[in-house]
Amino acid sequence: MRQPAAARPWHPIPIVDCREPLIPLPPQLLRLTPHPYETLGAPYGDQPSPFLLRQGVVDRLLQAQDALQTLQPGWRLAIFDGWRPIAVQQFMVTHTIQQLCVEQGVDVGVPSADLNRVTAEVGRFWAPPSQDPATPPPHSTGAAVDLTLADGTGLPLPMGGAIDAIGPVSEPDHYAQRAAAEPDGEAAGWNRNRQLLARVMAAAGFARHPNEWWHFSVGDQLWAWLSQAPSARYGRVDP
Repeated sequence: MRQPAAARPWHPIPIVDCREPLIPLPPQLLRLTPHPYETLGAPYGDQPSPFLLRQGVVDRLLQAQDALQTLQPGWRLAIFDGWRPIAVQQFMVTHTIQQLCVEQGVDVGVPSADLNRVTAEVGRFWAPPSQDPATPPPHSTGAAVDLTLADGTGLPLPMGGAIDAIGPVSEPDHYAQRAAAEPDGEAAGWNRNRQLLARVMAAAGFARHPNEWWHFSVGDQLWAWLSQAPSARYGRVDP
């Protein structure tokens, strides 16, 4: 199957890996389980839990949660996904293209303009499963995390769209205009939650993916590109 094009504007940024280890998320950080990709059958094999991140990334997540709780006591960060091996990235890209083709009535086995369109749309949200160590998918570095907000009971808060949704609804400011027009409306609440998540993550040094309200990273090539850093400090890592 044809995969999303590999070119990303951050790929030329050099990586000088600091060799921090991957570590499990501490109990202070809520894990959203069962893990959705494992449930789909993604090939983790005998690899450890996906709820792993680099040591420095975990430290910054705890800082972000502290910032959140000063603004909303009792609320927590809820982690959807962390470290992701290349095989799982490949599986999920293929799965997402196939799923979108089924939803839109596109034959995934026949080259067509519609298949190209679906593939390009998936490529806006899913990084290519590159095996090149110079162009690692963000999650393979242990520097990227997908997450949302949860209330004091651990229930995820409404964000106006699911994590991994393909389309404009996933763009961080998708509800900004509706929120401005109807400040007491449902969309305004979704927008506030998205902006609160972005605010506390930025305060801890994270950068947000331009197309995804849920994806944040620190130290990888995407972060370096968004932060205008000369190099990334996290490359692809295996436990």
